[in-house]
Amino acid sequence: MRTLYLAVDGGNSKTDVVLGTAHGEVLGFVRGPTSSPHNIGLTGTVEVLRDLIAAARADAGLAAATPIDLATVYLAGADLPIEVQRLHAAISAQSWTTRTIVDNDCFALLRAGTSMPDAIAVVCGAGNNCVGRAADGRTARFVALGPISGDWGGGHDLAEHTLRMAARGEDGRGDETGLSGAVADHFGYSTVQEVSIALHLGELDLIRVRELTPLLFNIAATGDAVAGQLIRRQVTEILAQHRVAATRLDLLHAPHALVLGGGVLRARHPVLHRQVVEGALTQAPQARISVLDTPPVVGAALLALDDLGTAGRAEAGLRAALAATEPDSQFKAAA
Repeated sequence: MRTLYLAVDGGNSKTDVVLGTAHGEVLGFVRGPTSSPHNIGLTGTVEVLRDLIAAARADAGLAAATPIDLATVYLAGADLPIEVQRLHAAISAQSWTTRTIVDNDCFALLRAGTSMPDAIAVVCGAGNNCVGRAADGRTARFVALGPISGDWGGGHDLAEHTLRMAARGEDGRGDETGLSGAVADHFGYSTVQEVSIALHLGELDLIRVRELTPLLFNIAATGDAVAGQLIRRQVTEILAQHRVAATRLDLLHAPHALVLGGGVLRARHPVLHRQVVEGALTQAPQARISVLDTPPVVGAALLALDDLGTAGRAEAGLRAALAATEPDSQFKAAA
């Protein structure tokens, strides 16, 4: 009988589920909405996973009675030990698989990026996070609860500060910046003040502020001092996360992988990417830096194969099979 596993990567915007064999064969793949308990609650997480796992079984043509040996579930919002424990209990109670492993989605991203036993991942997407692991089994992680735990950065913070700096540059409280005209033009208004009023009155949806992150990088690329200062603040935060995690794991002066992930870092914006790479190598000269170029669910699947003891033989085939899921998947997405 084949040994089967389920692998889940659940982020703040989407959830990927893979059903595969211990030999690296991918039998089913589905993509659905967020499964983060911070967004939809613990009950909502279980419901989303239930529907996606059922869809993955159907995609694989798996009979209802066919057992699955292992689930590796890596979710955004599994930050505190108590959150991991509650998620593990709730998911295990569904009896979808014989065994279940649950942890934060950053560990899936880390495994997707490297097989090195000493490794750190810094994620800069909608927000920021960082995790690390050492060959001796130790891990490093942050509380990662947003501003209440000292967090700053990521696309949402950058966008909000872009609007703030644009407004201050326009009315004189801050330095003059090309962000002002660019923000007004982006939303089709004459001034940033008009944009602010439109957002306040509901004429513009507040969620549209998030559109300003790419604009920030475009203006920074022109040499704009204010935009460049905001990018440097993000660089400082990324480097601080790497430095702290590497120090905790005694890796700052030792060879280790540094995987950069999340939409902001994966975009390789030159003004950000260059400063991050140079800064990381300054503080950790033996770091081997890479930018994630595969879907993080690859890491969740590889962690399943690691547990099953077959990753060495199956990793290449698994990576090739799942490369098709991003950005143009040949697999079906769950409704």
